[in-house]
Amino acid sequence: MNLCEVGVDQLQDAMNQGELSAAEITHYYLQQIASHNYGDANLHAFITVQDAELLMEQAHQLDRERQQGKARGPLHGIPVAIKDNIDTGDGMPTTTGSLLLREHRAPDDAFVVKQLRDAGAIILGKTNLSEWANFRSTASSSGWSSLGGQTKNPYDPTRSTCGSSSGSAVAVSANLVTLAIGTETDGSLTMPASTTGIVAIKPTRGLISRDGIIPIARSQDTAGPMARSVRDAVYMLQVMAGNDQRDDDSYSDDRDFTDYLSEQGLQGKRIGVVRELTGYHAGVDALFDQQLPLLEQAGATLVDALRFPSGLSWARDEFDLLLHEFRQDIADYLAQTSDTGFNSLKDLILANSKYKDAILPWFGQEMFILAEGLSEESQQDYEAAVKRAKQAAGHDTIDALLKKHELDLLIAPTSGPAWKIDLINGDNLLGSASSAPAVAGYPHITVPMGFVHEMPVGLSFIGTARSEATLIAAAYAYEQCSSARRAPDLTCKTEPDE
Repeated sequence: MNLCEVGVDQLQDAMNQGELSAAEITHYYLQQIASHNYGDANLHAFITVQDAELLMEQAHQLDRERQQGKARGPLHGIPVAIKDNIDTGDGMPTTTGSLLLREHRAPDDAFVVKQLRDAGAIILGKTNLSEWANFRSTASSSGWSSLGGQTKNPYDPTRSTCGSSSGSAVAVSANLVTLAIGTETDGSLTMPASTTGIVAIKPTRGLISRDGIIPIARSQDTAGPMARSVRDAVYMLQVMAGNDQRDDDSYSDDRDFTDYLSEQGLQGKRIGVVRELTGYHAGVDALFDQQLPLLEQAGATLVDALRFPSGLSWARDEFDLLLHEFRQDIADYLAQTSDTGFNSLKDLILANSKYKDAILPWFGQEMFILAEGLSEESQQDYEAAVKRAKQAAGHDTIDALLKKHELDLLIAPTSGPAWKIDLINGDNLLGSASSAPAVAGYPHITVPMGFVHEMPVGLSFIGTARSEATLIAAAYAYEQCSSARRAPDLTCKTEPDE
């Protein structure tokens, strides 16, 4: 069986028919990682890979369960990669890419990891990321961490992966794993997915628990699935979602999101074309315009030339709330650990400075310093900023457009093509669609829409709170008629070696 670009359904069929085993699939991906994470392509997608003997033991146990008729569902025996800011209780460190946390081992699994294990997934390893989820410096290079080095785009290793879920995106795109978890505060799922040609789902905040995830800001943080197809991402979302008593904002959604995987998912949909989020790259705009007839042919009605009523008015308030919440939320996370030796953001700043040659060789820690400099007297200003930001991005922007034009969802290009990696000058992001849904806490799905100068870019589907079902239906139907995903030109083993 050719395992290049293989999806969950094909793997399950092969395992059910006895053509493949979970052990063989796991072995295959370990070979792929050896070839491309550390070898020829040197992608730096993984920071840690679980011990092979332990992985094979888990895979063999899942194979025995299948033989006994006890398969747990679509993810039974499927390898999954975890972004390295998410706790696992299996001995692998949780580092957020920082050398400071290289020995930090969480006592138990994050809620989302437990959900995956219970569903029969095999946790293959921890993926590289923009250090501290890209909230350390204003001049960072996405995908770089002091522990994992520079993650590289599999379509062109001289170009960025964007971030911060860079390693998860690359691992999926380069066929180093079937599925991966990323996290997002603003763009960290959707933008790396767009620049590496895969699917990502940023859910409504609260659909997936934040338990066991090294935070930036509780008002916007969420985990989400990353996959090569909408179907596989939805399988993962269904497992990851759930109410968790350890997260006060989490909630249950009784819908089965796989029910909305329909080729007729665009029929009758009214879709707003947000021109506010275009205009930063001519090639992206041209490709985006080519998608509009596809949507109409699939049954959608488009309302074009929409602009946000008040521009990006939440931007300043968003930055303020992220700084304020990071200072407290990171302290809360550190307080739950006993092995880091750090108790506060101030401790981290001092340690970064102490080991600056290894940790700060390319860019600094301006965001850490700004956050630490906030005073307790700023609490009232912070609370007002949170309220203003969410009102502006949600009610006054996304919801206002949906209501005014009687729309089901909005679309825009996710982001531009990947720029050249530049550790000296940092990122060169031209634009993206991530900010409004991130600040509002609303869902956002990106799907590959094609290539600009041989670099992938994505199409964004954005809706109001808890509109995942509507977005999934539209994104899946679009994916079926566009078929824009194309694997990077890497040597991909067709089957496991003996």
